[in-house]
Amino acid sequence: MTGQFNRVDVTVLPMGWTDRETGTFPSEVSGSWSPALSPDGRHAAYVSDRSGRPQVWVQPVGSDLTFLVDTGEPPVAEVQWSTGGGWLACLVAPGGAPRHEIWLVRPDGSELHQIAGFGDGTADNMRWLPGRSLLAFTENLDTALLVDPVSGERSVVARGELISLLDVAPGRDRALLRIGPRGDRHIVVRDLLTGVDEFVTAGEQAVFGPDGTTVYARSESGELPMLIRVVKGSVEVLASSPTDEVETFTITADGRTAAVLWNVRGGLSELSLVDLDSGGRRSVSPLPGWVVSGPTWCFDGSTLAFTAEGPGQPHGVWVSSAEGVAAVSAEPAAPNAVRPTLETFAAHDGLTLTGWLFRPEGDGPHPTVLWFHGGPEAQERPGHGPLFQSLTDRGIAVFAPNVRGSSGFGRSFVNADNLGLRYAAIEDVRSCARFLTESGISSTLGIMGRSYGGYLTLAALTTFPDLFAVGIDVCGMSNFATFYEHTEPWIASAAVSKYGDPVTDRDLLADLSPITRIDHLRTPLMIVHGENDSNVPVIEAEQVVAALQARGVPHRYLLFPGEGHELLNRSSRADYLRETVDWLTSHLHPRPFTLG
Repeated sequence: MTGQFNRVDVTVLPMGWTDRETGTFPSEVSGSWSPALSPDGRHAAYVSDRSGRPQVWVQPVGSDLTFLVDTGEPPVAEVQWSTGGGWLACLVAPGGAPRHEIWLVRPDGSELHQIAGFGDGTADNMRWLPGRSLLAFTENLDTALLVDPVSGERSVVARGELISLLDVAPGRDRALLRIGPRGDRHIVVRDLLTGVDEFVTAGEQAVFGPDGTTVYARSESGELPMLIRVVKGSVEVLASSPTDEVETFTITADGRTAAVLWNVRGGLSELSLVDLDSGGRRSVSPLPGWVVSGPTWCFDGSTLAFTAEGPGQPHGVWVSSAEGVAAVSAEPAAPNAVRPTLETFAAHDGLTLTGWLFRPEGDGPHPTVLWFHGGPEAQERPGHGPLFQSLTDRGIAVFAPNVRGSSGFGRSFVNADNLGLRYAAIEDVRSCARFLTESGISSTLGIMGRSYGGYLTLAALTTFPDLFAVGIDVCGMSNFATFYEHTEPWIASAAVSKYGDPVTDRDLLADLSPITRIDHLRTPLMIVHGENDSNVPVIEAEQVVAALQARGVPHRYLLFPGEGHELLNRSSRADYLRETVDWLTSHLHPRPFTLG
């Protein structure tokens, strides 16, 4: 056995996010996510970075005793508990890069061994098949496999370009596959004897019912995603809304109940349970956080686990059962954390945009930082944000908009920045700035973003060079040509539908690349990148740094060794938080921070 018992450490934060006695903020408070329940729901496995890096922990539900399951040095991204209870499947990110490996380990920490993602390959979308000792997953978005954890036998289910295995019928004669690039994915049932595909719906998530013929899917065939049931070609809508999206769902192994997670009112969460026999629905409430993710049932259907977070409230693991909603591993929310408001305004072309505004104390206007999320198909939601809280504590407002291309607002909105439409998304940045200044919210403006948000930051700084007083680019793309050349091949293939083809759309991509107009950039800029990032490779940062050095533009380069596309170690995130706040405050000159 490898591992150790611990009691959960609870960090009580002072007012806001900043320690009013010292004027400093704490190093990143730990969080917990990716819950997975034992078959009877009495134990929970989850990922937590309470040790300083993401690792797997097992804990009895209702107890504060925790057991560390040691899977080695690489950070863990996800854990799933087998339906028979004998194994944990761990999705591991070596070097913090987007490439993943799958390792199996017993819940007591024994028999650790790798089963997928060998060499330069990646493995994703793992799922234990209900009632069977088989793990389904996909390697390199081109090979769908099953692994028997006892014998180690690997069985190829299907091959093809840009495919992902979602489920396999009990008779192993049919498989549910997701096929296609970003923004253009659909679900099919493949007959594994004939190879014939039967179209189910546009979308990315689906599972078989226990009979192996019924299909439950999150359909994206309409404007807003909904939950459907497909039986012998007949489609029944189980959950839909004219205003809100079905974000995800999970079905009990007996096929009796669906937990449906909704994305409502600009990014808040609602969670409902749907009786799949009667169609009756009841809400899980009150939810312990504004934003919920990752709902999952235990095998016997008695308990539902999920992750919840909110403003000043780190990710925590919770369970819902007949006894109500209870915390498994959750930090308290910071007292007096700023609760954002949802703002609505018009873009340059009349399109309605929204954003979450974090206001500091005192009368405005305030120096304000515009923050842009990644994706672009992601969505800015009012979750855990130590950076936002730290800035508002120092008198800097934060506005986190969802410009066109963001998810959560329907199919037309998420596709409104594809290819040549990206110019309109860049113009949305100026619309955000105009809203903030004309409404009296903001005085001076800064801009920053991560991944695609880093690209949008660079694009805005080279398109509107006089609009911002300071900028921060966090692992953003600067040159589409080098991005396509150096990123992982499966990432490049899936990105063509969003950004453009590196050959046939070469001129468009060159014109949209910030490096093409880098001569226009004169705003002080901090560039942040993970050394091992193979999603947006570090050459994207190096080009910008070299160009700014050659032109004498004020800048700082913050490179994190041992980190990939995300900063997974708490020490790295603490350094990033401190340096970011220092860079922004030194250029935006907010009111002095007061102690006491």
